[in-house]
Amino acid sequence: MVRGVVRWGAAVLGVVVLLGVAGWAGYTYALPHHRPALAAGERLGVDVSAHQGDIDWAAVAGDGIDAAYVKASEGATFADDRFAANWAGARAAGLEVGAYHFFTLCKDGDEQAANLLARLREVGADASTLPPVVDLELSGNCAARPSRAVVQERLTTFVSTVEQATGQQVRLYLLGSFEERYPLPDALADRDRWVRRLLLRPGDDGWAWWQVSSRAAVEGIEGPVDLDVVAAG
Repeated sequence: MVRGVVRWGAAVLGVVVLLGVAGWAGYTYALPHHRPALAAGERLGVDVSAHQGDIDWAAVAGDGIDAAYVKASEGATFADDRFAANWAGARAAGLEVGAYHFFTLCKDGDEQAANLLARLREVGADASTLPPVVDLELSGNCAARPSRAVVQERLTTFVSTVEQATGQQVRLYLLGSFEERYPLPDALADRDRWVRRLLLRPGDDGWAWWQVSSRAAVEGIEGPVDLDVVAAG
């Protein structure tokens, strides 16, 4: 009886160890190297910031990446210190490039728009580059939570100011927690969306970019990076 219990316990332990090894292998190798099946006309992209450090953009392009969004600014005054280098490097490697701005709840929309537009002027962005993106997340935002009316006014001002200056329609990277707290004003409901759905293809085809992974392995980038799918067209 004791021997049977010992054998059973050893078998269970063996299964647990195997499952642990399989899970570790999946998390450390399979998930980072996952590339989704692409529909006709779709391409792969990445989005990066100073957190990725010095990037070898030629190697990124050689790994099948065709487009990139790079962080330009945040709030009213913050400028990503790798923005100009990332922009120039990605363009030199032949990627389509665009800029994104992390929207801060606690700053006025016109101040934030001025910050992004200053960064775009520095790199000579024009209508041939990808449309600007505003990143709407609660995580990493300021501690205060202004009213819906205040945030909607600030966001509408930001978008309209950037669109008037660039001649391009701003895209929205909008997480569900943000939209639940701060629903989009009607005036912005028709903007292109950059959706986040890890691993699984979004059920709605009405997206311009799809973030498929936040831990992808891409040649030329040290450490994990966001991997995206660019919609056809």
